[in-house]
Amino acid sequence: MLTLVQVTGFLAAAILITLAPGPDNLMVLGLGMARGRRAGISFGLGCALGCLSHTTLAALGISALIAASPVAFAVLRVAGGAYLLWLGIQALRSARPVAAGAAPDMTTESAGRLFVKGVIANAVNPKVILFFLAFLPQFVEAGRGRAAWQTAQLGLVFTVQAALIFAAIGWSAGRLGRWLARRPGLGAWLDRIAGGIFVALGLRLIVAR
Repeated sequence: MLTLVQVTGFLAAAILITLAPGPDNLMVLGLGMARGRRAGISFGLGCALGCLSHTTLAALGISALIAASPVAFAVLRVAGGAYLLWLGIQALRSARPVAAGAAPDMTTESAGRLFVKGVIANAVNPKVILFFLAFLPQFVEAGRGRAAWQTAQLGLVFTVQAALIFAAIGWSAGRLGRWLARRPGLGAWLDRIAGGIFVALGLRLIVAR
């Protein structure tokens, strides 16, 4: 099992990294503002759970194989970017005015579907795969053996704290979106903002080197 020193140092670093502005934070924020608290929290929890796939890849050493293969990395990069583009286009197409006093809702999409979309959006991002490959081993104590098991435990700790932080971001974004939606006509713009964030992140991932 992990030592208290390991967990404390890793958790502090993980929280700072998760709180730093990044693609996942922006997606959760944008979706929460456009669709409400339940949507933001559902998508955020999905993004957090997606970290388990990266943990598994890192623990098994598969991440190293992906990092060493330019073709595999490029395929994942384009696939991940295309998926984010698709999510963005969907949000832009669903943009609609919200009457004054109404709150953002997610009548067009269930919490379960948004949760799954969050999992996929995080799991197909090759940059997150490489991040876990570089980050988790720094807190593994080689002298204690079972490096793969230590890596898996660290990934689980990262996932739990990310779930709490993303859920808080989604909840706060939903509250802000509810306030903004009291202004007539802003509902469609909230969807457009969320869609624009997804499209921008998708294009950035596709063209990144």
